[in-house]
Amino acid sequence: MEAEIQSATPPLEDNEGTEESNHNGEAAISSALEREDGDSSQPPSISAKLLRMLEAATNWRPALVPVQTSDEVFDANDGAVSEAPRTKRQIQYPEQTQEFNSRLTKTGRRSLSHSISHSSTDSNSSDAENLEDEVFLRDRQQINSKGNRDFCVKNIKLADYGRREIELAEDEMTALMALRKAAQGEKPLAGAKIVGCTHVTAQTAVLFETLTVLGAQCRWAACNIYSTQDEVAAALAEQDLPVFAWKGESEDDFWWCIDRCVNVEGWEPNMILDDGGDMTHWIYKKYPHLFKKVKGIVEESITGIYRLHHLSKAGKLCVPAINVNDSVTKQKFDSLYCSRESILDSLKKTADVMFGGKQVAVCGYGEVGKGCSSALKAMGSVVYVTEIDPICALQACMDGFRLAKLGDVVGQVDMVITCTGNKNVVVREHMDLMKNGCIVCNMGRSNTEIDVTSLRTPELAWQHVRAQVDHIIWPDGKRIVLLAEGRVLNLSSSTVPIYVLSITATTQALALIELFNAPEGRYKQDVYLLPKKLDEYVANLHLQTFDAHLTELTDDQAKYMGLNKHGPFKPSYYRY
Repeated sequence: MEAEIQSATPPLEDNEGTEESNHNGEAAISSALEREDGDSSQPPSISAKLLRMLEAATNWRPALVPVQTSDEVFDANDGAVSEAPRTKRQIQYPEQTQEFNSRLTKTGRRSLSHSISHSSTDSNSSDAENLEDEVFLRDRQQINSKGNRDFCVKNIKLADYGRREIELAEDEMTALMALRKAAQGEKPLAGAKIVGCTHVTAQTAVLFETLTVLGAQCRWAACNIYSTQDEVAAALAEQDLPVFAWKGESEDDFWWCIDRCVNVEGWEPNMILDDGGDMTHWIYKKYPHLFKKVKGIVEESITGIYRLHHLSKAGKLCVPAINVNDSVTKQKFDSLYCSRESILDSLKKTADVMFGGKQVAVCGYGEVGKGCSSALKAMGSVVYVTEIDPICALQACMDGFRLAKLGDVVGQVDMVITCTGNKNVVVREHMDLMKNGCIVCNMGRSNTEIDVTSLRTPELAWQHVRAQVDHIIWPDGKRIVLLAEGRVLNLSSSTVPIYVLSITATTQALALIELFNAPEGRYKQDVYLLPKKLDEYVANLHLQTFDAHLTELTDDQAKYMGLNKHGPFKPSYYRY
């Protein structure tokens, strides 16, 4: 049972470079919508009201489309887990520390940040100082200027610096700020108690504060042990927002922070905002009585979507969930354009690498793989692509990349970059064949793509070079360069474009509003996609930044095409 709670990655088979197949089946809920539309006693969804406020010309019904899952079989790995007892007061630190230490270090899915590599340490900090922080941070009595202690961050004194970063992010996240301004009077999330597990950065802080302005009570933890911006976490804590995150968390720290968000006397979550499924997994396993009371889940990563489908197939998903990951705006802008720009910056900052003439293997040609491959090709690299999906593979060939199996080229390439969301894409056998100095990193969501555990053996030496850079040295003197211990590189070692994240954050906020305010019975216990119209709306809001002007259909043109002149403009099956 204990190890099962640990497992944060669902059983996956042959998912390299693919995304969960989603088919929009509007007919499945059309009858329910018709009944609702004809019933004047049932108010329209709040999200529809918000959209009318922001875009009066748009006329659509806020119906999400249930995902029809593929025939892919997930190995059932869920067992009976006894409910965790509720604490009589906020978590007792000493007892919880012992419990988590004994329970959460068995699988090693997230290695201790002060393991051999010490990758969580900052380049200008001593190991001794960081080790002291690691040991005592959870027990340290922290208090903000208002006397609030309900948080755990690295250093509350960094709040002023974090506030400046959040203000810079607000300037770029124009659409999310417009939503905040337009809806703050209505408080569409009043009564919502949201637990979030995302990256804790300036961009997600803007989302966090927006949800609070819209009426929600929120508690937040980090989904990645290396991506937290400590100054931003401090700024949130200074504003009395319960946040439990710091850069360089250990394995048990990670789960302790998640538990601090959930296990609070007199406070029960009714909404989940997740990135990777860890918060959902923890509540489902440890607090099943709370999981049954949750009104909705919003998930933004492919890993988390796999895990939701795993629950759905097993008949254990007892709440509706919205798949933000596969929305058009998330895939085409966050996944593609964000990866295209951030991969180069991340590699430069960590490995000081020259791209011209380098041979690179990119595993997976989904949207993230496309972004990474195009960026490296533009810098003069020779790019090989590995794929399992013949459609994505053909796209790679038509885009001028060389399609190969990783085992056939791994001995000659200078870099290997995983972008699949799958597990064991790069295993020990591959790394044994790599040449001296090969750089290995991950740009996919899951930290299981590179089998880092296989490198923690007596015959291999780990040499920590600087923050997020480790040399793994073979007995013959060969070394490979492992970045961010196999975790997502751009958020662990660099930054990502604020503007792109605004698109995803706006979609997440609208999804939460929709699920929380949906009339009972609109959504069943299933995984849903956002409607095309909502994607178009989010994109339209962001066009304003470019002083862009859309062409409008005439009535005659709209009739000829069989469209509403205000959208949606593409059918649900259209692939951009």
